[in-house]
Amino acid sequence: MLTDYEGFKVKVLKLTGINLSCYKERQMKRRIDSLIRKNNYDDYDNYFRALVQNPKLYDEFINYLTINVSEFYRNPTQWEILEKEIMPGIIKPGRIPKIWSAACSTGEEPYSLAMMMSRLVDISSLKILATDIDDGAIEKAMAGVYSSKSLENLPKEFISNYFTKEGEKYKISDKIKSCIKFEHHNLLEDKYPEKCDLIVCRNVMIYFTEEAKATMHNKFRESLNDNGVLFVGSTEQIILPQRYKLAPLRTFFYKRSGQA
Repeated sequence: MLTDYEGFKVKVLKLTGINLSCYKERQMKRRIDSLIRKNNYDDYDNYFRALVQNPKLYDEFINYLTINVSEFYRNPTQWEILEKEIMPGIIKPGRIPKIWSAACSTGEEPYSLAMMMSRLVDISSLKILATDIDDGAIEKAMAGVYSSKSLENLPKEFISNYFTKEGEKYKISDKIKSCIKFEHHNLLEDKYPEKCDLIVCRNVMIYFTEEAKATMHNKFRESLNDNGVLFVGSTEQIILPQRYKLAPLRTFFYKRSGQA
């Protein structure tokens, strides 16, 4: 039985900037305990010392902690709603919308956004901010090389227009790559971007405590432009969004409302 998880959380926060107290404890502790045993350590102290000394082990820990599961056009129906019902209210003549893909993982989501936007605007001046806490995930996103499985939900026109097949992998085109600016960002600690027209943060908030989620919802609201929209994941419907001064547009889509 591994003991002193509380002490481990304190040390991890100092080392990584990740506050494990903001994650659902039973779920996160189970994942970490499994990882520790997989690496043949018998307590948190020994494992933490190894994290400090072994960059490979540290990278594995961060990747495991941040639960990088992503695919292009995840939940395709919601992408159709975004394109046909939400974006017409966001796009203004002569102005490219400011879009933030938060917790972007390995890049499938911001690249999906850029491809979708190619149907709506001239993307030559489009710049989507894509952020994640995991630098390894960001490196993979910047490389832009994906498996055929991750492309299964993509409209066929996007695959033919914006990917090159290289062996068993698919590499995304420079035209789409140039639309994305990748940065490191910690949703629990760092300042949020300002005046966003659209924020996409999907399938990450389910791992956080209710208190952490409430903080993030408030910060997302403050980060939105007037009439800006927050798009969340299919298991992340916001209960009583008015408490965060958000108004539901469609299921999983929320508009900034009220005064700051």
